[in-house]
Amino acid sequence: MYGARDSTSEDVPSKAATIARVRIMGLDLGSKRIGLAVSDDQASIAFPAGILESRGRKKDLAALRAMIKEKEIGRAVVGLPLHLDGRKGPEAEKAIRFAEDLSKLARIPVEMLDERWTSMEAERLLAGGPRQTKKKKDKRRVKGTIDEMAAAIILKTYLEQFAQQERARLACRGRWRRGPPFRRGRLEPAVWLPAAP
Repeated sequence: MYGARDSTSEDVPSKAATIARVRIMGLDLGSKRIGLAVSDDQASIAFPAGILESRGRKKDLAALRAMIKEKEIGRAVVGLPLHLDGRKGPEAEKAIRFAEDLSKLARIPVEMLDERWTSMEAERLLAGGPRQTKKKKDKRRVKGTIDEMAAAIILKTYLEQFAQQERARLACRGRWRRGPPFRRGRLEPAVWLPAAP
């Protein structure tokens, strides 16, 4: 069951069985840094968790594997950098391969999530923060903050999508109290009873 998957795939039952009991890691891949975010153990809140300075694919994967073990991560989601028109480019293909390798190495499910607007959203959120200076060190710090915020936005979006799918799944367990809404060729009132949580 390991392997990188698109988060839009219809895999709700297996997610439902595991997601609420594990911590989830969000990753924003970059050529110089990997932004990190981690959820609480109820998989409801996404927290920025710093950055990992990129030191090459193998070292990055090994560092993430150690972090996943240390923080008891049970699932991960990686940002998928698509073009604005939705096409996959070389960066998206690299992200998919990275997610597949991470899944095999860490032995956890790793999914992909469209990240087209996350960096811009992170920059917008940080615009109200302390004024940026022109010093090189400060610029690096700001970029690192943007990377971890982007990872948190990826993870937050993933958690929200799952919560929405879970609500829809639970609602479908309900029943009609007085038959279907159409009966004997005319519309009759019918009440939908959602299942108890």
